[in-house]
Amino acid sequence: MLAQPKVKILLSSEHFSVDGTRLEAWASTKSFRPKDGSGPPPGTGRNGEQSFHGQKRSNETHTSTTDPDARLYRKGHGKEAKLAFMGHALMENCNSLIVGAVATHASGHAERLAARHLIEPHADQLQKVTLGGDKGFDTQDFVAELRDINVTAHVAQNTNGRRSAIDGRTTRHAGYAISLRIRKRIEEAFGWAKTVAGMRKARHQGLPKVDWQFTLAMAAYNLVRLPKLLVVAA
Repeated sequence: MLAQPKVKILLSSEHFSVDGTRLEAWASTKSFRPKDGSGPPPGTGRNGEQSFHGQKRSNETHTSTTDPDARLYRKGHGKEAKLAFMGHALMENCNSLIVGAVATHASGHAERLAARHLIEPHADQLQKVTLGGDKGFDTQDFVAELRDINVTAHVAQNTNGRRSAIDGRTTRHAGYAISLRIRKRIEEAFGWAKTVAGMRKARHQGLPKVDWQFTLAMAAYNLVRLPKLLVVAA
């Protein structure tokens, strides 16, 4: 689809944005049981009650009996932890079309690992490429890895008790502010996927199927937007 000549001219080859979103797993937290088989049994019945009071649960010691690929994950401090996957998308900044998508296990490092994986095919040693992102991508290692493949990190600065990996060499350029503004459009794709394409809660078990469902949702988002874009470009 994106390789079609009429579509290809709509895509930027220099400026991109990346982000990730939590995809709630089909499995219930009641299925998150100790790997060694210990722990109190669930209550009687098909959907028996389960008390987690006083239990320390983590992905190292527990796993879901319904979907072993799901991971316990919380969006932030004070947020509820749920069994989940992560969906990641790469957006080109010209018309905000999704040019790359992948689902992964949920973890604190998943977004940066997926971002590197998604931008690499678009990196060009002869042409500077920019990649916009939120504060979660502002780490010394990630910014350095992007520079190694000739990609400039246009990520929001995280100065909360630390020194940002993004300095004046990047922020002084007008393009940096533009990238920070445009990158937020990727949330529209995630919102559409969850409200229209049924991705608020995964309908399949296992990472391969969730990856397929998420990638299909991102492709469908492009298909919904393309007719209007093509009319304007005609």
